[in-house]
Amino acid sequence: MRPARYVAGRAGSVVLLLMLLSLVVFVGTDVLPGDPVTARLGPGASPQQIEQARERLGLDRPVLDRYQEWAAGLARGDLGTSATGQPVAGMVAGRLANSAVLTATAVVVVIPLSLLVGVLLGARRGSAADRAGSAALLLTVSVPEFVIAAVLVTTLAIGLGLFPAVSLVPAGDSPLAHPEVLVLPVASLVIVSLAYAARIIRAATVTALKAPHVEFLRLNGVAAATVFRQAVLPAILPTAAQVWAVTATSMVGGAVLVELVYGYPGIGALLVTSVRGGDLPVAQAVAMVLGTVTLLGMVAADIAGTVTTRKRLT
Repeated sequence: MRPARYVAGRAGSVVLLLMLLSLVVFVGTDVLPGDPVTARLGPGASPQQIEQARERLGLDRPVLDRYQEWAAGLARGDLGTSATGQPVAGMVAGRLANSAVLTATAVVVVIPLSLLVGVLLGARRGSAADRAGSAALLLTVSVPEFVIAAVLVTTLAIGLGLFPAVSLVPAGDSPLAHPEVLVLPVASLVIVSLAYAARIIRAATVTALKAPHVEFLRLNGVAAATVFRQAVLPAILPTAAQVWAVTATSMVGGAVLVELVYGYPGIGALLVTSVRGGDLPVAQAVAMVLGTVTLLGMVAADIAGTVTTRKRLT
């Protein structure tokens, strides 16, 4: 199958998956434990106030009727109106930009570092450095992001006072205007993601170095740098491209917890606030955005791996 046809086929499947995702997100957030009206009005609200609020928010209608209206709005780019009366799109846009800055910065750091660490360990397979490095990567990848975030706050922020423990960003400012607030959240995402990506790249490096054509070049006296550039690196990059895409996607979920630990004004904090406050339109919009980004990231990883592998083989 030609690459263009393959990509078109994957794009078609994405549309179907997004439709299913929207249904799962809407129904899933609708059946969350607790009553969103009581969460907003408080336990002291009268039955009449609760009934009026349910009618105003449309919660007295069947869930499928509300889903059809919500999905039609999504198709038009309308995320609806928050329980507070504000447009959901405006509430999500700013937070989404902050989360994008956090995740993109972490990805930019992870890509070269994971390639460097993975290649160095793979090239020294079986050595003491490889065994120690691989053990450290395995240990790190098994630790959740929020635990690493807590350790960094305790040591670098509270203990040594090098960075702020809370990532406060003034309203209207970009996090890039206050780079000090990005250091610890980015480090928390990078540490776990780096360990995962480097382990995969190390394994790809070991496999590439065992290939017959690589051994042939070595036996013919080709310089190590040339062998790496012409034979090893092209074999590693398809796998690396896939793992970087998967890593970037997984960072979206990890960033939710990291943002909570640091008080970073991203989309994860908005999701938790909206769920706690019973603001279903905001919770549904944020969950849909996170799910869409994850889905597109996974499909991009599949396409990147397939296309780069086919190009290398042709």
